[in-house]
Amino acid sequence: MGTISWTRGDGPLAPFAYGFKQELMGFGYSPSQVKHYGVLMGQLNRWLCHEGFVVSDLTRGKAEEFLASLQTGGQRRASTLATLDRLLDHLREQQAIPLEPPNVPTTRDELVARYRHHLVRDRGLMPTTVVRYERFAKRFLAGRASRIGVEIGVENLGSAEVNDYLLQASSRLVVESAKREAADLRALLRFLYLDGTLKTDLGSAMPPMASWRGTQLPTTMKSTDVDALLASCDRTTTSGRRDYAILILLARLGLRSGEVAAIQLGDLDWRGGEILVRGKARRQDRLPLPVEVGEALASYLSNDRPACEWPQLILTLYAPPRPLRPQSIANVVYSACRRAGLDRVGGHRLRHALATEMLAQGASLIEIAQVLRHSDIATTAGYAKIDRVALRSVAHVWPEVAR
Repeated sequence: MGTISWTRGDGPLAPFAYGFKQELMGFGYSPSQVKHYGVLMGQLNRWLCHEGFVVSDLTRGKAEEFLASLQTGGQRRASTLATLDRLLDHLREQQAIPLEPPNVPTTRDELVARYRHHLVRDRGLMPTTVVRYERFAKRFLAGRASRIGVEIGVENLGSAEVNDYLLQASSRLVVESAKREAADLRALLRFLYLDGTLKTDLGSAMPPMASWRGTQLPTTMKSTDVDALLASCDRTTTSGRRDYAILILLARLGLRSGEVAAIQLGDLDWRGGEILVRGKARRQDRLPLPVEVGEALASYLSNDRPACEWPQLILTLYAPPRPLRPQSIANVVYSACRRAGLDRVGGHRLRHALATEMLAQGASLIEIAQVLRHSDIATTAGYAKIDRVALRSVAHVWPEVAR
């Protein structure tokens, strides 16, 4: 960035070019990324000069105007506002531009914020579950507020309206989706009662969605397909070694995507050969660390994981390094399926595959429940239906009826 000519001029951003370059390098950005930011910063510098602005005039609104001018000028693949946020943050740290005024939350926003805090602090839910519940709350409250003309969306909410909503959901959704919709609504209604917003606990009074439990077999995959997923990773590259470490945690330990994302460096007990797993509802369990899994993690840590302040084990590939989200873990599985020529499955399918393989190798349901960390043995019992050979041995012959 320091070799670009505009940095030696007297433009409004020229005094900050060197410091911004050093910050990017400190965050671990590659030389090509640093050069890209230098070009973008130079374009912004010329735009500010042309419009007669000084540095203190630069806001997110002005940044959006600048990006729009690039697109109007015919520039393909113009940068986004998210790209400029790194520069804007740097200028704020240098006190060159003022802090953006915070958005004034509406009453509904404040209610949803309290709901999110309750889900994280009081219930200890996984991040993906928190996002799901929060999205439903926003949709439900906004839809009701618009439909009946109220401000928040909870005013005068009663049991009759809740039942009508569930009936409509069951008529337009398949059974599993309707059950999820009911679970999302129940969680919201229980919070509204605990929060004091509702005087009646409508969540506990909700009728269950009618469905037969255990009518479906757990979806699984063959062990050869699991091996193909692992083999699809090019372990001569940084991305391949990282993805292999992720996949082997899913396949050999049966971890959930959120549990893989939550693993920290201190959770690995190399001497004791154990790994701490942070599961649902803040549950923590220790599992044996198989040699195959340990070797994959050690290879990633030794060769590829960047040195940074984050305690999480698995980090992003691109600078600045940061922890992966559970959805990013799922994307790694999707990519592996594409490389291996398999149908797209999620990370949970590998968990089912591990249970199926353990059952085939003679493991008991109790042992499978311990590995998968099921709180209810009935959840594990569903895998018994997969072993059809064993089921035939206990099946009774249907009695003949004499005519």
